Amino acid sequence: MKSETQDKKPKFSLAYKDARLFKLVQKTDKKILAQWAIDCTKRGLHYFKDKYPTDQRPKIAIQTLKNWIKTGIFKMKVIRKAALDSHAAAREIGEDNAARSAARAAGQTVATAHVKTHSIAAANYSLQAIYRSTRVEKANVAIIKERTWQYKHLRELSKIKKNQER
Repeated sequence: MKSETQDKKPKFSLAYKDARLFKLVQKTDKKILAQWAIDCTKRGLHYFKDKYPTDQRPKIAIQTLKNWIKTGIFKMKVIRKAALDSHAAAREIGEDNAARSAARAAGQTVATAHVKTHSIAAANYSLQAIYRSTRVEKANVAIIKERTWQYKHLRELSKIKKNQER
């Protein structure tokens, strides 16, 4: 018979390090990183939407960033409010779960307009949402698979941008 501790996953650390991803982020344009953060976050946003269908704060955060990508107009007051509102939605959940991580991912996503490394935090919170939603025995494989997708997707977005500039 399994003990209770054998059935529990260790806490997912947001200090998840991926040197090759960090290196790629450092040399990537902020608007590409913003789109990448949106794409990463949207893959797990359903965890929040399913539990809190009337709470639009994470969705508004993502839409705020889309508006910045489209217009290039940066208003710190608007970006900050959208980020803080999404993080407030996460805090109100209270317990650590996939929905909370998804709301945090959205808050970090919009903050990418301010500092591009927030895109990494968005990707990491997205990983955390997947980790928290996956059965114990499949959790590590799920996050490795998702991180692989994240890395490949960022490389693809970067290639598209380079080809458009030619």
